Amino acid sequence: MRLLVWLVRAALFFLLFAFALNNQHEASIRWFFGHEWRTPMVFVVLVAFAMGCVFGIVAMLPSWWRHRRVARRHAPSADNDTTTDTSQLVLPTLSPEHPPRDGL
Repeated sequence: MRLLVWLVRAALFFLLFAFALNNQHEASIRWFFGHEWRTPMVFVVLVAFAMGCVFGIVAMLPSWWRHRRVARRHAPSADNDTTTDTSQLVLPTLSPEHPPRDGL
């Protein structure tokens, strides 16, 4: 499984590397008031991707904070844990890691 993960990572790296090599021509971004930014096309695409990721994370923050607040509200507090009765605790039994394989 680890080999498969590394193969996927290597394939993704080589795909992005080939993309960067194929997009080396210069692109110009024209801003307001006559400002112009000239850079290789791959940087323009990567900056747009990064800005999209940042925008997505910022858009999700209020929802994450709300879910975190609700989870904290419903989580058991540390004060209630001290009143538990130890006679009701179930202790784990010692069992083999795998069931026996008789007859194989």
